[in-house]
Amino acid sequence: MAKRIQFSRTGGPEVLEYVDFEPAAPQAGEVRIENRAIGLNFIDIYFRNGLYPAPSLPSSLGIEGAGVVEAVGEGVTHVAVGDRVAYAQGPLGAYAQLHVLPAEKVVKLPEDISFEIAAASMLKGLTVQYLLRQTFPLEGGETILFHAAAGGVGSIACQWAKALNVKVIGTVGSAEKAELAKRNGAWATINYREENVAERVRELTDGAMVPVVYDSVGKDTFITSLDCLAPRGLMVSFGNASGAVEGVNIGILNQKGSLYLTRPSLHGYTDTRERLEEMSLDLFDLLESGKVKVDIAQRFDLADAGKAQEALAARRTTGSTILIP
Repeated sequence: MAKRIQFSRTGGPEVLEYVDFEPAAPQAGEVRIENRAIGLNFIDIYFRNGLYPAPSLPSSLGIEGAGVVEAVGEGVTHVAVGDRVAYAQGPLGAYAQLHVLPAEKVVKLPEDISFEIAAASMLKGLTVQYLLRQTFPLEGGETILFHAAAGGVGSIACQWAKALNVKVIGTVGSAEKAELAKRNGAWATINYREENVAERVRELTDGAMVPVVYDSVGKDTFITSLDCLAPRGLMVSFGNASGAVEGVNIGILNQKGSLYLTRPSLHGYTDTRERLEEMSLDLFDLLESGKVKVDIAQRFDLADAGKAQEALAARRTTGSTILIP
């Protein structure tokens, strides 16, 4: 027997239960991992509250973690029992002491990257990789807008962009978060609670606005993000922290400057194991070089996953948050 978090109905943090369960044996092409650290992400909340439907109920949660391979199924060759590994995708179930998932979703973890750092950075770091290196490939010299710059994804994005010689204008919700974003490499910050974001972007760019906006907030910032773009700029909507963007008349893209709009996801960029390996190596290189440092600002016991999600949803967290099984 092992422990996991599960929910039998959608709702708030109160629906999460810490229960015993019998881990499945890995089938062909699968591995079973003994988790040493587990990542906390907004997508976990989307499954819990029903925005994203779970395949069935009761269901576990979580898609990101790091640990040691405990068992392998038939045909698995690129990892073996005892290997240190990390993952950021796969079936729900990372909120557990033991997790079974497809081996193709697992990558080997370099010895000098800890389980906690891996669990705190895999999903967020791979997200930043595809945003900055693929969705809108930054070449250096650009000025960009990144929402939630002091959060887990934003903290990595500020550092990665600085390493690419890119100026980040980061939106934040407090003076404390502004200072954190600047420490992580943001060129400028905008407190969205006190300042008009689009007007401030206009001032900071001498009227030029930005070629790309990276927006994980969703409903509350969608129009503001469009207003920050230069003509023919790209709006990258990659999250729904404030709710899903709905009811958009695409004519607004024409009205605001022949803009482009995309709604990417990590799954869409890691559709083969080869691509996942390449992106992971890119992330690991940045972590090992010290150009990107992961701030684990909050740690919660796995049993307290509900409290951790509540803090994340209320924007009371900075940097990354992990669960310890």
